[in-house]
Amino acid sequence: MSKVLSELSPKAVWEIFEDICNIPHPSKHEQKIIEYTKNFGEKLGLDVAVDETGNVIIRKPATKGMEDRQTIVLQGHLDMVPQKNSDKDHDFTKDPIEPIIDEDWVKANGTTLGADNGVGVAAALAVLQDKNIEHGPIECLFTVDEETGMGGAFGLKPGFIKGDILINLDSEEEGELYIGCAGGIDTYVVFNYDEQSTPSGHAAYKIEVKGLKGVHSGLDINLGRGNANKILNRIMWEANRTMGLEIASIEGGSLKNAIPREAFAVVTVPENNAKKFEEFVAGMEKDVINELGSIDPDVSVKALKTEAPSKIIDPKVSKKFFNAVYGCPNGVIRMIGDMPEVVETSTNLAVLKSDNGKIEIATLQISSVDSAKQDLANMIRSVFELADAEVKHDGAYPGWKPNVNSPILKTMKEVYNKKFGKIPEQKVIHAGLECGLIGGVAPNLDMISFGPSIENPHSPDERVNIRSVGMFWDYLVETIKAAPKK
Repeated sequence: MSKVLSELSPKAVWEIFEDICNIPHPSKHEQKIIEYTKNFGEKLGLDVAVDETGNVIIRKPATKGMEDRQTIVLQGHLDMVPQKNSDKDHDFTKDPIEPIIDEDWVKANGTTLGADNGVGVAAALAVLQDKNIEHGPIECLFTVDEETGMGGAFGLKPGFIKGDILINLDSEEEGELYIGCAGGIDTYVVFNYDEQSTPSGHAAYKIEVKGLKGVHSGLDINLGRGNANKILNRIMWEANRTMGLEIASIEGGSLKNAIPREAFAVVTVPENNAKKFEEFVAGMEKDVINELGSIDPDVSVKALKTEAPSKIIDPKVSKKFFNAVYGCPNGVIRMIGDMPEVVETSTNLAVLKSDNGKIEIATLQISSVDSAKQDLANMIRSVFELADAEVKHDGAYPGWKPNVNSPILKTMKEVYNKKFGKIPEQKVIHAGLECGLIGGVAPNLDMISFGPSIENPHSPDERVNIRSVGMFWDYLVETIKAAPKK
């Protein structure tokens, strides 16, 4: 096991986080991290329970003299987003994350780091372990499957949480307090196709769109980052119309809540259009660099000659696919009227994949307005149904309505001002936090979210600021000490 982070401060948080890095825990593969968390609490002699979904709760009684305080629930999720660079050989279900200290930051070697939400989980466990913090009753709730649909939060049952205040540790900017978040809905699309023999006299190419930064489709959608799926389809749409391009296979993106960084397709064009196609793709790369160069400076678009496939997708289906994907909305749709710097509604064309007679598409719509979220999902449904695709909506989760009069908000503002000499910013986040679902199960919880500074989550460029983790820890400890009386 690596011990790269053991000299950083706060020592307990970094040591536990490094333990977490050594345990494979991508979404849907959390059993080992569940066992680690469960054993962590049991070794401390604390009350531990695991529900049927896999959520873990650990309860720590109040220190002497603090028994009259409200119970604080520290909450984080155990899973991480599994993203890696294409040249990195890494199996997230088996291999540990390799943390690296890079000046003021901790990042990973070619993969996502899992600071989202590993640092929050580590801080909660460090609170359970610490014998010197004065605190009222504490519950630590660790949910599963947050990143692929909030399955753990959906599976919570009334009574599993008994606390009064919930502090979600899954935000990503030190010095900010989040008091509300957007809701989301998944829209899935399927094109069914028959295969045909590849036409004779066709040249085959692998189109590669690479080098985009991608990252979180909620937090960073306003940055205007390139979407590899949209770029790839743009190329195929034009070449299909003007050069007779046909498609054999496609694969782009991997997660609904990550802007796709890479996309690939094996295509064919008539041999007499091969040179024209190569020149077209080279010109398209120049266009994309011109459009995105200041945002995604490393973007690359290539057409590499490859072995001719034996089969192609039915041209009638592929043409409908090209048109529908081109017309599908993507990115920011609307900003909040009263908070023009905050995104209200957005969508991410996240995943494209062909296999076994199906082209499958996954998209995610996010909005702080439920009716706008559904309207956008319906808009996308209409685009693909016009192209004769099968469409379904799934995984809808509610937003978290802000409460500007929240008692824990008032307390945490006062604590931060006393500790750091300024008032923290109060924000609503354009991303899904589990607070909306948890609040549905425990409607009387007073809720807030905060965390350290994490950049580029959901991408291999993810990194967490070392100094901010220390501030996050100190703030958490002081907040726990300041828990209000019952």
